[in-house]
Amino acid sequence: MQSADSNAHPSAAFISALTTEHFVLQTAASSTINEAGARSSLYVFTLSSSLVAMGFMSQATEAFMPFVAAVIPAIFVLGVFTVVRLVDTTVENMQYLANIARIRRVYRTLSPAAAEIFAPATGRWPEVTSPPSHALGELLAFFGTTASMIAVVNSVVAGAGVTLLVHVALGGATGIALACGAALTATLTALFLVYERWRFAHDPGVRAAQSLQDELAR
Repeated sequence: MQSADSNAHPSAAFISALTTEHFVLQTAASSTINEAGARSSLYVFTLSSSLVAMGFMSQATEAFMPFVAAVIPAIFVLGVFTVVRLVDTTVENMQYLANIARIRRVYRTLSPAAAEIFAPATGRWPEVTSPPSHALGELLAFFGTTASMIAVVNSVVAGAGVTLLVHVALGGATGIALACGAALTATLTALFLVYERWRFAHDPGVRAAQSLQDELAR
């Protein structure tokens, strides 16, 4: 097989294999987005259905608290599993995009016209050094992921559960209950951001993609 950076014109078999791999990577990248949407929808549907059920159960005072005590932890655990998998799908998508960028780099060597058509500036991350998601900074970019949005909602669910628990345990201390719920929500959100950044920083595929981005930027 000829080198991607060689001056010799790639063989037809090599180009055919390359375009096939390109198609496979695009399909795999789309599947990660579809999976993320399906998992997010499942979580939101479960949460909304549970809230509706809580509304009906609120009419039965004696059964309401046991019902909430069973449902909220289940929703929270489902949210944790969902968030972890959403981070995984994001990492997988980044790896696929990095491999597509490598293939586009080969395309640019085919001819002067190909170098213009497949220029890095017209590609996606990691070819572009400043993707649109980073327009307001890397921190807000992390908050903009599907995993982050579900994590924030799940943190609010946990905070609401603790607020209700403290309110009942202390016999109506609303201020303290709200403070405990808000503190837990903020803590869980911060822990998720730490986990997400750690996951991206230590994944070999993401590090390789970032190395490619630095190489293309030079």
